[in-house]
Amino acid sequence: MASNVTAAMTETAIYGPAEIAGRLERWTSELQPQGVAALSYHPGWLLVLQRGLKQQPFCVEAVRAGRCVGILPLSFVKSLLFGRFLVSMPYLNVGGVLTADEEVAAALIDRAVELADLLNVRYLELRHEQEHPHAALRDKLTSKVHMRLPLPGSSDELWKKLDPKVRNQVRKGQQHELNVHWGGQELLGEFYSVFSHNMRDLGTPAFGRGLFEAVLTQFPGQAELCVVRQGTTPVASALLTHGGRVTEVPSASSLRAYNSTNANMLMYWHLLCRAIERGQATFDFGRSSQESGTFRFKKQWGAEPWPAVWQYYVRKGSVGDMRPDNRKFGLMIRMWQRLPLGVTRLVGPWIVRGIP
Repeated sequence: MASNVTAAMTETAIYGPAEIAGRLERWTSELQPQGVAALSYHPGWLLVLQRGLKQQPFCVEAVRAGRCVGILPLSFVKSLLFGRFLVSMPYLNVGGVLTADEEVAAALIDRAVELADLLNVRYLELRHEQEHPHAALRDKLTSKVHMRLPLPGSSDELWKKLDPKVRNQVRKGQQHELNVHWGGQELLGEFYSVFSHNMRDLGTPAFGRGLFEAVLTQFPGQAELCVVRQGTTPVASALLTHGGRVTEVPSASSLRAYNSTNANMLMYWHLLCRAIERGQATFDFGRSSQESGTFRFKKQWGAEPWPAVWQYYVRKGSVGDMRPDNRKFGLMIRMWQRLPLGVTRLVGPWIVRGIP
């Protein structure tokens, strides 16, 4: 642990892999006494990414008068293919500093920049929802937005608010003898068979099964799987996480061959109902580029855009070098879509854990 004291008498320290597990309870209790609004902000994700993606976790802590007043969780991403990056937080839509004090935020970012230099990364990436001014964070991406839906008190109220076209698609799903199942580790195989198949079809390497196993292990009672079957065949699946007031769907997939059954629409209806049953205030559909296909899919449920501001301290190259919409990846995506599913399931997790 290395420490520093700012002019405002805020002491900052960087904790590494061997120290993080022992400090999670302190960070959670002192920073989030009422429970995390969205589970994505829980520092326990550091351990999930360590176990599930083999990434090295770090966390910058700020302390005043013996009390934790802010943290900045960071994951060290490295691979022979892509290089080295420091990210808060990989896989998740949000990350960055967790504090209500801008002076504390600046002190946390100062130490993250130092760590980025020490680790010799290409860039530091902080997935903020609101911009935090800092001299080192000279680059940012605002091309995507969070899509969020305020939830009513009952599924009946939500049903009445839905567009007639959406209600009709859900009804069609109900007519195709689809069965919806909820669970944890016992559904992991079915969940992953759909997820990895869909990711291959999209031309994207899939996260390994171990990531989702780590999520379910780290957050029992707060993370669960949904699987939609036609007969005995899983055709759609999702990972759902519940925070104090927000339900998120970090991963969801459906098989293209079953698009005519509206399995995906039926599944999302059940995801929303599940959040309402738990008394949640908001359903977070995740990030999308404005006016993209996924943006329109989420908007039809009533979701509205919220800002996403990813800020960067770039040391080598540019932010766009690793963006999936970079033209240099076009050929690779088309080649990946043609690979046998078994090959993508074997090689994909090794590739994707090195992508920031």
